[in-house]
Amino acid sequence: MSVVDALAARGRALTAPVVARAPAPATIARLGLGLMILSAGVHKLLAPEAWALYVVDWLEPVIVLSPVHFMLLNGWLELAFGLALVVDRYTAFAAAVAAVSLTATVGYLAIVWATTGLFGDVLARDVGLAGLAWAVLVESLRAETG
Repeated sequence: MSVVDALAARGRALTAPVVARAPAPATIARLGLGLMILSAGVHKLLAPEAWALYVVDWLEPVIVLSPVHFMLLNGWLELAFGLALVVDRYTAFAAAVAAVSLTATVGYLAIVWATTGLFGDVLARDVGLAGLAWAVLVESLRAETG
């Protein structure tokens, strides 16, 4: 047995009691996504101007509202959908909204990044969050039909 194998076996032995009591990975994913959306909603309500910076000039006429008011509206929606995910109610619908919204955001950020070099860090993060949202959606749909 190599040193790496021995360390891995020891690590599994040490973590086994915690892993045995841990919630299912799908629950952890749902809670993580819900808490992220909930906290983003709270922050958008407290500091919408910080989020309004992500609205570039060519997008502003498309969203109809001012960037600050758009973020305030999004903040309230994110509170509702994040809370639904956290309490596991209307999970498939809330996850679908998150998945579609985050995917659209990734597309928007990719265009902005490719054309201006802005928001690459946010794009990288949101790719992962969109994937998480799709995973939560698929799992919630499986649970509903299974």
